[in-house]
Order: sequence, then structure tokens, then C-alpha cells
Amino acid sequence: MVVAAESVGTSVAKTFSDWQAIVSASFVPLEVSTDRPSGFRGGIRGCVLDGVLLSTVTATSHSVQRTPALIGRGDPHMVKLGLQLSGTGLVIQDGREALLSPGDLAVYDTKRPYTVAFDDDSQSMVLMFPQHFIGLPPEEIDQLTAVRMAGDVGLGRVISPFLVQLARNLDQLSGSISIRLAHNVLDLLTTMFVNQLGNGAPPGRTPNQELLGQVRHYIDANLGDPELTPTKVAAAHYISARHLHTLFRTEGTTIATWIRARRLEHCRRDLRDPVHASRPVAALAARWGFLDPAHFSRVFKATYDIPPSIYRARALGPLLDQGPHVPNGRRQPDRAPPDWA
Repeated sequence: MVVAAESVGTSVAKTFSDWQAIVSASFVPLEVSTDRPSGFRGGIRGCVLDGVLLSTVTATSHSVQRTPALIGRGDPHMVKLGLQLSGTGLVIQDGREALLSPGDLAVYDTKRPYTVAFDDDSQSMVLMFPQHFIGLPPEEIDQLTAVRMAGDVGLGRVISPFLVQLARNLDQLSGSISIRLAHNVLDLLTTMFVNQLGNGAPPGRTPNQELLGQVRHYIDANLGDPELTPTKVAAAHYISARHLHTLFRTEGTTIATWIRARRLEHCRRDLRDPVHASRPVAALAARWGFLDPAHFSRVFKATYDIPPSIYRARALGPLLDQGPHVPNGRRQPDRAPPDWA
């Protein structure tokens, strides 16, 4: 569990063999190759914000491959987003290719083979995070791999410059507030991905996949509604509850499981967010539809192996030590946490 931004680390390769080791250690195991090993130069600077790895990669010509053999080692399922900062890059996955110029972005997934190649000197930003950190199911992410998202049109004109500035200012990321920044980055990326899917890129989704995507987006927009039941979700989409359950069953899950997982992820974020440091755990749980504090505590501990109050204390310990505050700045009396927390 990453409590806040780790200090920015820098790894510099003196030889190409050094680079091979650095790349795999920084991300996931990869095969690294180059046709110009002599005089190779490369370096990676990065930090971690609440489980989101942000790195800038600067290197001469090389390529990396995620092979079936490396995938078979059982590494965690991660999503990677590449943002080209200078030079050009090529991302290949799932039978698609994305040629990236400065400002362009592309997604790739560590659970399947991919290749990323840079023909000349280049710099890129790489974000890597667990797939479940964003509110999109794996099948929707799969539709976006190796699809160029241009940095000079649409949402790219807003999100790409923000990420570029983030890459250039990694040293400014410190303290608990950086956790909130990580959440903002994930929300922006989710918005960009949803927009890309809405534009029909790439084609090929079945009507059931389209409907399931709409249902999941509806759920995310209504997580705070304690009456968010399968019947209500089905009625909002003019389908039967039975059809709704079938849609989720074909994906190997249930609608109740999906709703609970999305609510828990939002609660987890809030518990780590310094903006909410003075709010009771019960209030944060209720914000996302958990009206029974004892039930929330049980499901949170079952999912994350730690009670919510302890999880929060480890993430925001220094802030919580200052005690809750009221708007006029006067400190409120300390109160013991309720038993359920």
C-alpha cells in the first residue's frame, strides 16, 4: 500500500545491458533490443502515487516486447498508457498499430503480448496502474489498445498538455495531496477512454457489449444512490432484470458484485484523500451508497484485508494527528472512532 508519493527515483543506463535490467525492473518483465548497442543512452525517472506509476523514459533507439513467456510468470494485470513527449513511438498490440508523435497517447495491456519501438532518440511518459483502478471493464480497455489518441484534437487538446506538464514536474509531486492528483489523472483518462469508445474506435463491439457499457456507465454515475438495485438499473435501460443479470453473467460476474466493487474503490479513494480527512468514515461510506456502517466495515475489510479506519490512518496519519477541524480553524474535541470503523 503506497501512502503518498514516493520520492522521485532516477535510473541511468551506462550500457545497453544495464538498460535491459532497468526497464524490466521499472515496469514489468520485458525483452529489450536495439540495433545500436554501442553508445546507447537511456534513463528513467519516476514516482508512485497511490499505486499509479508515473515515469519519463529518455533513450536512444530501442524496442521492448512483452512476450507470452514473460506474461506466463503471473505478474499483476496492469494497464500502461504511453504519452510521446519527443521523437516518435510505435505501439503494437491486438493486431493494431499506433504511430505516436509528440502529444499523442496510446494504451497497452500487460496481460497480452505487445511491442513498443522507438527508432530514434525519444522521450515518453508512461503511466502504469492496475486495471481495476478505472471504471471500465477489461473488454472495453481491450478495444482501445494500440489505438492512437491524438493530442491535438478533441479531449486530447486538454488532457495531453496536462500530462506533459505532469511529466516535466515530477519533482513537485509530494505529500498526501499528490494522492488526489493521482485520482484526478485516472478520472481524466477514464473520460478520454469513454469518449474514444463513444466515437466508435475501434469498431466491432456487439450490441450486448454496447448495452453492458451503457449500464456500467450508468452505475458509475449513480453509485451514491442507496436504491441502486438491479431492478432500477434494468428499468433505466428498458430491459428485464433477467436480461441484465445475463449480461453480467456472460462476463463472469454479477451486477451486485460490480456495484459493490465500484463503490468500494470510490470509498478507498476518499479514505486516502486529504480533502476528506475531517469527515467521519461513515459519512464517506454513505456518500457511495453504504448506509450501514457495520456492513461497510465488513466488506471493506474482506476486500482490502484491513478495517477502513486503520487504512485511512496509515494513509493520512500526519493529517489525522492534527485532529478534525471546523471551518473557522478551531480544533474540535478528539473523539474515539466507533467500534465499526
